[in-house]
Amino acid sequence: MSVKEMDTIKASSCENNLKQVLKSNECEPTHFRNSFHSDRILEDLQSLRKNEVLCDIRFETDDGCTTFGHKIVLMAASPYFSAMFSNFDERNEDLVNIRELDSTILQVLVDYIYTGEIMVTKENVQVLLPAANVLQLEYVINACAEFLQKQLDASNCIGIRAFADLHNCTELLASSETLIKKQFLEVVKSDEFLSLSSEDVVKIISCNDLAVPYEEKVFESVIKWVKKDLDQRKDFLTELMEHVRLPIIASRPDILLNIVNEPLLKNNPKCKDFVIEAYHFNLQKSVQYFTIPQTIRCKPRQFGDSHKVILMFNRSDTSPKCYTEWYDPVTKLREKAPGMNDCRHTAGLGVIRDQFVFAIGGVNFLCSQSVTMLDVSSQSPSWVPMADMVVKRERLGIGVLDDCIYAVGGGDPKHPLNSVEVFDVSIQKWRLVASMSTERCDLGVGVLNHRLYAVGGAGNGKSLKSVEYYDPTLDTWTPVAEMSTNRQGVGVGVLDGLMYAIGGYNGKYLKSVEVYRPSDGVWSSVADMEICRYRPGVVALDGLLYVMGGISDGSTFSDTVEIYNPKTNTWTMERFSRSGVHIYGGVVVDRPPNFID
Repeated sequence: MSVKEMDTIKASSCENNLKQVLKSNECEPTHFRNSFHSDRILEDLQSLRKNEVLCDIRFETDDGCTTFGHKIVLMAASPYFSAMFSNFDERNEDLVNIRELDSTILQVLVDYIYTGEIMVTKENVQVLLPAANVLQLEYVINACAEFLQKQLDASNCIGIRAFADLHNCTELLASSETLIKKQFLEVVKSDEFLSLSSEDVVKIISCNDLAVPYEEKVFESVIKWVKKDLDQRKDFLTELMEHVRLPIIASRPDILLNIVNEPLLKNNPKCKDFVIEAYHFNLQKSVQYFTIPQTIRCKPRQFGDSHKVILMFNRSDTSPKCYTEWYDPVTKLREKAPGMNDCRHTAGLGVIRDQFVFAIGGVNFLCSQSVTMLDVSSQSPSWVPMADMVVKRERLGIGVLDDCIYAVGGGDPKHPLNSVEVFDVSIQKWRLVASMSTERCDLGVGVLNHRLYAVGGAGNGKSLKSVEYYDPTLDTWTPVAEMSTNRQGVGVGVLDGLMYAIGGYNGKYLKSVEVYRPSDGVWSSVADMEICRYRPGVVALDGLLYVMGGISDGSTFSDTVEIYNPKTNTWTMERFSRSGVHIYGGVVVDRPPNFID
């Protein structure tokens, strides 16, 4: 027997033995994947291309340079090449002239196809992105856009925006436009801004969310752009001034006077009309605070990632005055807001249209009929007196329905009130409406499903857990389910169609919270706050409840804010370190013009 025959017999015997072993062990099929396989194939293909092995296509550019490749590889990577070698005459050619691309960039992109790697630089990105667009290489397009996005600043955002728009890079375009609006004051200093077309200037200054602390900055940018090339641009002044909100500037006469004296405006009849409109609007507003703007020029701009902030009310241990400050929960920035001439710690607080803030009654711990109002949209906001209420009130509840502000109950625990009155902005007067069934002071008020709910409070010498609602169409009050516990000084907030009763006092200070669901008409408990709070301020903003300040025991006022997330049923604490200053309330308002982050 030969050696070969012996080897054959041995191999056959081994195979039979292995089959028996595998059969007895009942082995399951196993899937294996070589993670280096595709990389190895690409490396080998690149090596073949570099050595011009089996290459079936050559690309020649206008500068005479030649790039080699394999049609099947290029077709698999690029829809452009796939169409070229499937449907056009080039499918049968081995030499193709590429006139759209630079030879260096073509080589870089073909290298990318064979390696999956690309180097983007400030020197090549301007030609690389258009070339990647031609070859329809999405990854390279996105890589170039990401590279440019990291370079964005006030000095180049206009140029990058134009480039992104030309090449349909939507995310880069959006980022550029956002930065232009957010850093407008820096952008207008750049040469890029002065080189814009009139259409592009209009597009920028017409944005409602342009980040400008004062509208005159927009005016100054327009005049600067026009004077850069006066002979060619002066005819665009009227079109540009149409988007400058002069009525807002008119509330500051000294600034408006400088604008009126601008020679370019003096010689332009239409621009004079814009100035007259500004004067008329502010004259009307001086006698009717709640004037509804008829044109976009009369409306303050609303800029920033969040258009709303909280106006917080604070009191001091050492001063008879109350303090206010703007607070942005997103950025955590706080800025001083217009102060009040007296302390209204027991007043009711309300806001109409997220713009007109009311402090009602309760001056220096006394019942009062007086009302003051702050227009947060004003360039120079200040508290102004409004019409007095019909009845003196402190520790009252406030609710807003249909541009009407309701003052509910009030008084003190020994002399609570059940009367209710309403201020109608259309006539700027208070009038009494139907009284509650129960006398209440230290109550909370919530507005839910076009109804005004009076929650808890104190009456007849004790704290209350009863709740009733007012229907303005019927001018009637109707009782609903009681809370699980008595609560005077309860904070009330409405969020996502639910009403929350927060903290309060019933012989002890409370940190418990319960929620009312109008769909089933019952109250149920949610997570407790971290600390007790009597008479806290409560606002809803961006899907969260903010519970501010209040009294945490008999003598301690809190300078903290707790934030409730209904999705997780959890509270988080935020502390403000301010000696002798305590938070007693807050309202959500439109971001004021001079609040810049």
